[in-house]
Amino acid sequence: MFRVISLGAGVQSTPMALMAAKGELGPMPDCAIFADTGWEPKHVYEHLDRLEKLLPFPVHRVSQGNLRSTIGANRPKGRYLVLDIPVYVATDGTPGGMTNRSCTRDYKIVPIQRKVRELVGLSRKRAPKVPIVEQWIGISLDETIRMKPNREAWITSRWPLIEKRMNRNDCLRWMERNGFDEPRKSSCIGCPYHSNTEWRAIKADPVAWADAVEVDERLRSHPAGAFRLKGDLFLHRSCKPLAEVDLSTPEERGQLNLFLNECEGMCGV
Repeated sequence: MFRVISLGAGVQSTPMALMAAKGELGPMPDCAIFADTGWEPKHVYEHLDRLEKLLPFPVHRVSQGNLRSTIGANRPKGRYLVLDIPVYVATDGTPGGMTNRSCTRDYKIVPIQRKVRELVGLSRKRAPKVPIVEQWIGISLDETIRMKPNREAWITSRWPLIEKRMNRNDCLRWMERNGFDEPRKSSCIGCPYHSNTEWRAIKADPVAWADAVEVDERLRSHPAGAFRLKGDLFLHRSCKPLAEVDLSTPEERGQLNLFLNECEGMCGV
């Protein structure tokens, strides 16, 4: 059985890889694979550089290309434009939902599987109908809804953090106890699934924020229907231009935090 870690270099997959390195998870993986969309924040690449030096197994970096560069690019054939990320659609100012998501499969799952096929000698061969690869996925106890069996018969999925009954906070505490820097969330700069908290973290980096704003504006710079969609496109769920979205917290906007009235005064002491 060939064992491979799907390494996103985020809060969950980082401690999972380090736990394997320390022998707390086993058997020892043969490698880890990081699928690079080309649009991760700078801190993710810096963290991955440090993490690679701490692992006793190789880390392979694979890529399907730069996700950012394809957004709004002309297709080689056809009259419509490429839209490789899900976006929010508004018609006459009224939000109308979100487009389909294909970026995870195209830029994460497919390049990882391609590399695994290469590593186990299946590049030009038909895959067997029984598992020969065990893929470790960093899903924690608070994200069990994300657990799905692998669609490939030759790959079996394993969720070591679930086995350890670890949630996201447990992962952060493990990192702290073992003297490692706290990893930050790993996701694309312009991911439309960002919460306002995550958008604020992006905005704190002027370069990353300018990048996201530019892509958001590019979505609306094309003629109506260029993406085969009826309406204006946005990265933020409010269906407002990202540069104009109010990302402040309720407390910053003067709203009362009702928890303070209920608290007995001992939380966090």
